[in-house]
Amino acid sequence: MTAPRRRPVPLGPRSLASLALVSAVGVIAFGWPFLAPPASALNAHAQDAPWLFAGLLVLLVAVVAATISESGLGAKAVAMLGVLAATGAALRPIGAGTAGIEPMFFLMVLSGRVLGPGFGFVLGSVTMFASALLTGGVGPWMPFQMLAMGWFTMGAGLLPGAGRLRGRAEVALLAAYGFLAAFAYGTAMNMAGWPFMGALASGVAFDPDGTVPANLARFVAYCVATSLGWDLGRAVVTVLLTLTLGPAVLRALRRATRRAAFETAVTFEAPRRAPETR
Repeated sequence: MTAPRRRPVPLGPRSLASLALVSAVGVIAFGWPFLAPPASALNAHAQDAPWLFAGLLVLLVAVVAATISESGLGAKAVAMLGVLAATGAALRPIGAGTAGIEPMFFLMVLSGRVLGPGFGFVLGSVTMFASALLTGGVGPWMPFQMLAMGWFTMGAGLLPGAGRLRGRAEVALLAAYGFLAAFAYGTAMNMAGWPFMGALASGVAFDPDGTVPANLARFVAYCVATSLGWDLGRAVVTVLLTLTLGPAVLRALRRATRRAAFETAVTFEAPRRAPETR
């Protein structure tokens, strides 16, 4: 009889509830310029809102990580989490400031695919936190980066065919996901930083008194003018690394997972009694 497959970090009811909560708050934190009516008090504090949401997201991400850890983050999972987070944090500065060359994204996609959505969310958040400390990129944007990268990595773990899809088809699926998710990550981070602009660039800045269609047009112009080339570079690099290195990295991750016995349920057998001698 085949033992049931287990993830390094199984998602129980409490973990799912905490993930749903932080995701709902995260959607509000990222998208409040399009959700709040023009006359709301939130728009009156457009320069303060990102700071308030940043502080709230730090607490919520910490709560989610603690809740998921209580669901079964054992010593082996902690060790693998540390290795992958350190590797991702080390990869991020390689192309910092150069046309979106960020190789850490392809590692997050493959890790989330093999190790599941629960591990993926924790890995994405911890990796971005570690890389921010490593590169000195600590600021009000960091909690948004942690949450967005947690979503990015978790999404790879939610892709279909985790137990049966292998080979070129799986690599192509991960490359397509990485391409789209790289743009989604960049767009989300644009939404987090856009309200900070204020009057610095009146043509594309957030207008607290503007309508949703008007602000949406400004936001699209802001994305095209400031980050489209960067997001495209990130997406292309993620696809190229996934297609070239993906098969080998997937095999290595799956081999490490099997050796760590994440997918094997621990069972105990009663000791056998030695035969009696006469």
